[in-house]
Amino acid sequence: MSKQIQFAGIAIVVLLGLGTFGAPRGSAQDPILTPILVDTATSIVVGAVKPKPTGLAKFQGYVMHANGIQVTVRAKDNETAVQTFSLTGVAATKMQQLIEKGGFQYGDKITVFYDPQSLQAVKFKGKPSKSL
Repeated sequence: MSKQIQFAGIAIVVLLGLGTFGAPRGSAQDPILTPILVDTATSIVVGAVKPKPTGLAKFQGYVMHANGIQVTVRAKDNETAVQTFSLTGVAATKMQQLIEKGGFQYGDKITVFYDPQSLQAVKFKGKPSKSL
């Protein structure tokens, strides 16, 4: 009986050895499907946020002078950048209403939305300070 067990053990070891040596080398590592080739030269933009195309540019700063016809604004980021905008009809009406209540004073924060080609202020946002 012990000879049969020894023979069976040796047979199992030989079969396992033949199975590992007889198998193709690295067959489990080869991909079954062909890999997808990706071009790394082009970038893929996913979910880019696009601003609404209003056609208006924005200028943020502080009021230097404002009247019913035009507004002069010093840039918020660059103190040497000063821009003067003429007002369109709608903006001039709104500015005249603000002037009757006291208007913008020197140093008030303002955001001007303007047409970049004609440099006319279409609308503006800001809180005028209380007049004395």
